Amino acid sequence: MTTTEQSTSTPIAAGPATADPAWQILPAEIRYATELAFLAAYDDGPRPPGWALTPRAVVTFVQGSGGEPLTLPADRRTAPDGTDLPGTLVVPAKFVGDRALVERCVVTLAGERGLLLVGEPGTAKSMLSELLSAAICGTSALTVQGTAGTTEDAFRYGWNYALLLAQGPTRQALVESPVLTAMRTGRVARVEEVTRCLPEVQDALVSILSDRRINVPELADTPAGVIPAVPGFSVIATANLRDRGVSEMSAALKRRFNFETVPPIADAATEMALVRRQATAAVERAGAGYAVDDAVLDALVTVFRDLRAGRSAEGWDVERPGTVMSTAEAVQVAAALGLATAYLSSGDPLDLLPGHLLGVVRKDDEADHGRLVGYWDGPVRRRAEAGSPMWRRLWDLRETLR
Repeated sequence: MTTTEQSTSTPIAAGPATADPAWQILPAEIRYATELAFLAAYDDGPRPPGWALTPRAVVTFVQGSGGEPLTLPADRRTAPDGTDLPGTLVVPAKFVGDRALVERCVVTLAGERGLLLVGEPGTAKSMLSELLSAAICGTSALTVQGTAGTTEDAFRYGWNYALLLAQGPTRQALVESPVLTAMRTGRVARVEEVTRCLPEVQDALVSILSDRRINVPELADTPAGVIPAVPGFSVIATANLRDRGVSEMSAALKRRFNFETVPPIADAATEMALVRRQATAAVERAGAGYAVDDAVLDALVTVFRDLRAGRSAEGWDVERPGTVMSTAEAVQVAAALGLATAYLSSGDPLDLLPGHLLGVVRKDDEADHGRLVGYWDGPVRRRAEAGSPMWRRLWDLRETLR
């Protein structure tokens, strides 16, 4: 990688590309287009076949430059499409997690082996998958969403039946799956919630990951009878550890993947900062400013962390609810508080917190309602008795949980 050079340019933090009003959320390859083009020019080291960035630059894109401004040599400040690149750029971190985890993911993909990101719901597995895909091949769109209704066609191919009836089986009548397109073009295919697919559907990936080709029996006597994977093709799949409707993966399929566990955020301050940042962005997309006090967010994140761990920050035992108290859910509650404050003049957002928490907890198991009330009778009451005005107010709101 080129070293950082002295420059009179003012470092800028990379931000989203010009937003298209037709998009609610921009995909990573559009949102971070400037960053991706900058890193492609910045690191001119060796790249695996088909990769848009070096493995080192992919890690920097996901984990950030640590606040360090990166400077492009003057002769590299024009992108291949002719647009000017910034001379200096600070790359922000986008994934909150262990750098070593990201590096292992990148090495797995560089070796063209399947990568399976596992963990509890809401730990940013899908976001990491999207970021890696965008950095490696320039698109995160080659995605299959796994469900109980997903069929083998989603991994292999289908047919345009109008053309099939008119022409018979031809290459033009073949409808490529996102996986087949990734194989043919040397890109990354994403499979979200792979364990929600039925086992016999999951196993369509076994031959794809082993043989690196798809046979089309209907076109056996034509050049299109075998469609091979070209260099650069790989698969990133995600799976939740605690969820309903999960199908066990076969041993054969497991052997085709390297498993990486994405854990919940360990540090409370880091989780708090992430919740505020993402909730602020969500409220701003809705056309308002974020006006929820940090003290309220601190209470929100504390409750989520206590219930997730089954133990409070003070060391008091807490009965864990059956639902997963994920960071993603905390962001949704924080955003809801911000929207209510902005649009409904609802008074103190702290007064709304118990009701929103009840909505998160009471999803699958009715007994979880009692577990949340038990949390109020335990840590919330004890903190109130210790003299905290905020927790005293939350204790006074106990009746709203009924």
